[in-house]
Amino acid sequence: RENHQGGIRQVKIERAMATVWYLEVRGLAALVPASGERQFELERLISPTPAVARALYADVGTDYCWADRLPWSDEEWAERIDDPRVEFWLASEGGTPLGYFELCRNDPETMEIAYFGLLPHAVGRGHGGQLLEAAVRRGFEAGAERVYLHTCSFDHPAALKNYLARGFTVIRTEQALVAVSVT
Repeated sequence: RENHQGGIRQVKIERAMATVWYLEVRGLAALVPASGERQFELERLISPTPAVARALYADVGTDYCWADRLPWSDEEWAERIDDPRVEFWLASEGGTPLGYFELCRNDPETMEIAYFGLLPHAVGRGHGGQLLEAAVRRGFEAGAERVYLHTCSFDHPAALKNYLARGFTVIRTEQALVAVSVT
């Protein structure tokens, strides 16, 4: 399934119609905490290697057709990793990765949750709400007034429900052609 040639992952990418939801939460007071205590450790990955960033993206996104970054070279990953607006955060339990999120400050007032998700073995164990809460909190701790993201109908069936439960509101919905990986 993964074939690296010259640092570029060779994949088949197609376009498919999806419903895309754009969501935001304005202010920490609007965040609805997840229930229970967090059952994982959270650490910021300072300058992860391209291989680590690629693996997290691919392993989390494979079941949900994430495709836009699959063909990235090591140089493209390094450029993203070195972007001072970007933060990578890893959730783990006893040293075993559970999921990650990537934040990007696109302007001084906003923080985008660019990528967010759990590894397959962590899905359905109650970590999604806790990880999302951590991502939103980090956005506001970094000084954002607004944290936003988008999701689509190819994402996990509970994704939209999780975002709404944490206090996000839908600001736009559209039908769009999105890049999807084909295995």
